[in-house]
Amino acid sequence: MRVIAGTYRSRQLVSPRGTETRPTSDRLRETLFNILSPRIEGCRFVDLYAGTGAVGIEAISRGALHIWFSEKSPAAVTALRANLTALKITQGYTLEDRSTGALLDRLGQTIKTPASAIDILFLDPPYDFEIEYESTLNLLGSARGRQILAPDALVIAEHSSKTPLPARYGALNQTRTYKQGDASLTFYAFSE
Repeated sequence: MRVIAGTYRSRQLVSPRGTETRPTSDRLRETLFNILSPRIEGCRFVDLYAGTGAVGIEAISRGALHIWFSEKSPAAVTALRANLTALKITQGYTLEDRSTGALLDRLGQTIKTPASAIDILFLDPPYDFEIEYESTLNLLGSARGRQILAPDALVIAEHSSKTPLPARYGALNQTRTYKQGDASLTFYAFSE
């Protein structure tokens, strides 16, 4: 696993042993950032269920203004911290190691204006935790999500290609799905 492009291009990232963490593949991450490339520079980016932090670190490498990581698995948090340390990334990020809900609560309390809202939010819970997709995406599609996310924000969910996600979560509408092998990326945006 490596950083694909930007400041930290080709630098290796570590991952914990075992199957508890399933990092987004280099190929899928490259596809994701090819799609997002016009929006990354200077954006405010959230990486929920961050695992090793590969997606958020890729965003930092490509010029995101600030990244919020959410990960509660101790082994994954250790790998994420090791990756940030190895790359000498000391600022421009916040790590919440309690839960996704804790990070979303924190953002709900600190974001006061659309200018400080989140531009891109990526979530990749364990594929078999369907309740995590449902609860997180429903929250993001609610009035509370509108407070956290910029009006033109993108929400991207990585999930199993065998388990398509619904077309709508509250005010969030599915805009596209990209399938690559066993994984899919489904994009959501607020309806007009």
